[in-house]
Amino acid sequence: MRTYYLRSFGCQMNEHDAERIRFALEAEGLVGVATPDEAAVLVYNTCTVRKSADERLAGHLSEAARLKREDPGRIVLVTGCLPQAERGAFFARFPFVDGALGPQNVHRLPELLRAAAEPAGSAGRRPDRPGFFADGPLLSGALPGRRARRHQAWVQIMSGCTNFCSYCIVPLVRGPERSREPADVLAEVQALGADGVREVTLLGQNVNAYGLDLRREGDVDFASLLRLLDSQGGVPRIRFMTSHPKDLSDALIEAIATLGSVCEHVHLPLQSGSDAILAAMRRSYTAEAYLERAAALRAAVPDVSLTTDLIAGFPGETEEDAAATVEVVRRAHIDGAFTFVFSPREGTAAASLPGQVPEQERRARVERLVEVTQRLALSARHAWVGRRAEVLVEGPSRRGDRLRGRTRQNVTVNFTGAAEPGAIVEVEIEEATSTTLRGRLTRA
Repeated sequence: MRTYYLRSFGCQMNEHDAERIRFALEAEGLVGVATPDEAAVLVYNTCTVRKSADERLAGHLSEAARLKREDPGRIVLVTGCLPQAERGAFFARFPFVDGALGPQNVHRLPELLRAAAEPAGSAGRRPDRPGFFADGPLLSGALPGRRARRHQAWVQIMSGCTNFCSYCIVPLVRGPERSREPADVLAEVQALGADGVREVTLLGQNVNAYGLDLRREGDVDFASLLRLLDSQGGVPRIRFMTSHPKDLSDALIEAIATLGSVCEHVHLPLQSGSDAILAAMRRSYTAEAYLERAAALRAAVPDVSLTTDLIAGFPGETEEDAAATVEVVRRAHIDGAFTFVFSPREGTAAASLPGQVPEQERRARVERLVEVTQRLALSARHAWVGRRAEVLVEGPSRRGDRLRGRTRQNVTVNFTGAAEPGAIVEVEIEEATSTTLRGRLTRA
């Protein structure tokens, strides 16, 4: 029996693509296994947005190289953003890899697998290892997938980005913004609801820009898509990510406030609180503009959870700039953040900017951001103690002594009581940390 091992790195879109890769492999008759040494086919779905992702992948590919040496018939495939960014240079770095494809070409995985399985030449290695990197029009969301969770699903509504932030490689590897037709998104969500899914997360590099590329008369934007899915989708919970501050419209805020299925959580990347750094990043908004949008969101949706991304040590960032970021985070009442040390990416404008901040200083600044955001998160979680929250049950907690689920604000809750995965229950919150809540079931 042919077996495969799949390891995916990076963002939620990569997790979504991994589900499509898993389906394609199993449609070819392969069976998934838990460890790479058990597998005849090794597949690594990659991210290259930050250097840390490259470094993690390198360790896994070193193990794949060892397994390939032990069994030359084993097939090693790499998919996703890293080979898309490097193309031919990728095979020079990793000569043992049998084939690669970019994120716009997930549909060609069966073709890649068959090509990689062809016998090697007399030299023991194919001189023309297959690689599919052309930016095709097909979005991976149009492909069938094998979900990781029974009651939750990713739904791609668009792909790519046209903002060209100076630090970001996404437009180079995923192409320009492309939206799926509203009818196609609705049909997928309805099918998921009929299959027992209780929560979908709508995905795009900038979901707020949904529909702008369709360029047609009528109401085709993200707020209207949410209204369509709320009224006809048949799924109790709808989430989305990621949003761009410049596209957080009043219509979208109203949709979050009024549509019953749309969860009260918005991930709104700030990146920096300094106008000078925001301009160098090409973010298209100021710190005050961000604060205005955050205030409008909180006024309309009092229980909203506002999370963000922050970059420490961007080229040219001074101590004053770093302090400005901390101040904006406080004023916006951010209650969760992914904090990153600036990571120069080849091919982006920021990689060659003057004023590169020393690594040690970047680390010190990101640690300050982590401290502030954790303190704010703890305050936000404590505000739920004594209240009751709606929780979607996911299964047993890590320790196994409680159940685990998520609030509409996307906060993990560990609680006592009896309920089946997929149930939406009411939990009274009794304790809080900066990342989780604890409580007891009051109503199933």
